[in-house]
Amino acid sequence: MKNFGTLNVLKGITLTIEKGEVVSIVGPSGAGKTTLLQILGTLDKPDMGAVFYGDVNVNELKEKELAAFRNKNIGFVFQFHQLLPEFTALENVMLPTLIGSARPSDAEKKAKDILNFLGLSDRISHKPAELSGGEKQRVAVARALVNQPEVIFADEPSGSLDTKNKEELHQLFFDLRAEFHQTFVIVTHDEDLARLTDRTLYMTDGAVEISRGRRIKGKKPAAPVQLSLF
Repeated sequence: MKNFGTLNVLKGITLTIEKGEVVSIVGPSGAGKTTLLQILGTLDKPDMGAVFYGDVNVNELKEKELAAFRNKNIGFVFQFHQLLPEFTALENVMLPTLIGSARPSDAEKKAKDILNFLGLSDRISHKPAELSGGEKQRVAVARALVNQPEVIFADEPSGSLDTKNKEELHQLFFDLRAEFHQTFVIVTHDEDLARLTDRTLYMTDGAVEISRGRRIKGKKPAAPVQLSLF
């Protein structure tokens, strides 16, 4: 359960996200999609219920422990990139590893490797204002990936992109799943993207009313995320 004052925003949700799944969350504005994503991503806490990553109940972690856990295990991609304008693409991607106390040389190597993989090797010294919308979003994806997180949460990641860049970003999610067995949970209004995902969770009035699609095939490791909200 999650309330804001007298407004019951989330209620009666139980779900499991498995490693390697690409899951979309859709529904009308005000259905609770972003609130659900924030709780799954440990940016907020439920009033009742629990969020588990494997056997770790993140609700029980202290503030510093939770921040360290989030930096190591969770990546975020937002609609408007949220890149720091004064930093280059390389510096933006290095930040999560530097926050995790990595040596600068190691952080730089990891950031360059993922930027190269995403086809941005010639843009690493450019600042966000010098990048196209599609390039900025790829840098944001690189930043989310750099610590090899359990899950990447994306909130309307293609909402600000034109058709070509949108299609390329959607394909990128599945390329990353194929290459790294990466897990994605994506809030979207884009029906084309939702149709591509393994499962689509349809939300209405704070609850998951319908879940369509099928889980990925084959033997899977323990679920990276389990959520129960009462």
